[in-house]
Amino acid sequence: MTDFGKLLILFGAVMIAAGLLLVLLGRAHLPIGRLPGDFIYRGKNTTFYFPLATSILLSVILSLVFYVLGKWRR
Repeated sequence: MTDFGKLLILFGAVMIAAGLLLVLLGRAHLPIGRLPGDFIYRGKNTTFYFPLATSILLSVILSLVFYVLGKWRR
């Protein structure tokens, strides 16, 4: 049961770090979510938003981070 508790603490710390990062990125006025390649369709009664470029950028960054962490752990 202690392993589960440690996992929950780690998950909480990751969530807090992610929240702080999002707050700081929001205050830095970076165009995350408004990149060229993010599609927005505004109809009469509906809005559709598809963040294609943001998703690709986030995927590349996370892939690099996990690659470095994997190399570092060996």
